[in-house]
Amino acid sequence: MDAVRLEAVTKRFNTLTAVEKLSFSIPEGKVFGLLGPNGAGKTTTLRMLMRVLIPDEGSIEVLGTPADDRTPDAIGYLPEERGLYPRMKIREVLVFLAALKGLTEAEADRGARQWLERLELGEWVNKKINDLSKGMQQKVQFIAAVLHRPPILILDEPFTGLDPVNAGVIKDIMLELRDQGSTIILSTHRMEQVEMMCDSICLIDHGRPILAGELKAIKRSFGKNTVRIEYTGNGQFLDLPHVVERLNRHGAAVDVKLRPGANAQEILKAAVADGVEITRFELVEPPLNDIFIEKVSSTNA
Repeated sequence: MDAVRLEAVTKRFNTLTAVEKLSFSIPEGKVFGLLGPNGAGKTTTLRMLMRVLIPDEGSIEVLGTPADDRTPDAIGYLPEERGLYPRMKIREVLVFLAALKGLTEAEADRGARQWLERLELGEWVNKKINDLSKGMQQKVQFIAAVLHRPPILILDEPFTGLDPVNAGVIKDIMLELRDQGSTIILSTHRMEQVEMMCDSICLIDHGRPILAGELKAIKRSFGKNTVRIEYTGNGQFLDLPHVVERLNRHGAAVDVKLRPGANAQEILKAAVADGVEITRFELVEPPLNDIFIEKVSSTNA
């Protein structure tokens, strides 16, 4: 069964169409990436799922039934903007938010303390929210989303403010929840996290879908048109406009997108001729970041 299904959903604000005829489905127990540039309509779509906004056209189904006022109870929502009461203590705000989702105070208190210990916030349980760092607040926000054990999680930029260690902890917990049957909708600009976690994606721009499907199949469809090169020396050997369409540099490494019909061996020959030491030279599928840029750029051309 699909956990979520949208059919031709449209949302307008006066003369602005924020989302237009958007359709996608998410099977239960999968991680789905809702992607797009700033202002693409992602947050509007998530708010419609949460019934904060109501579509003007189209339909939304959640867990096999049309979305209604009870739908938010089945969803844990981590918004991009902070949604915590800054003057409340951590325990109080978590228990209060969990009670809104139907947990008793005892259940919420027990669960909150377990999650706080797991995320190394146990000693802060009686501190006020505004005493916490941005990263700590983000972890509390994450706990608020998962505390009532919802079958569906909507996580809008869940790694904001987190250092690499804590981002890794949250990622592992998300995958653990998926393995336990939760369906996760992830909205983020961090394409490397999407590649590591998502089973399928929908890329939207100006409120319309421009790329959707199973992530592995999407990457395969673009072919191995990128050369990943690690080298020591001068990078002038890459100045081959008849071969190279675009470069994405990472220090001493670079992803080279080839022009249609170009031969990657010409790059290798140029590197050898310039005396550059090559430690990696591999044809790969393009990274999702490059696919994102290509599709959005072509749409706006």
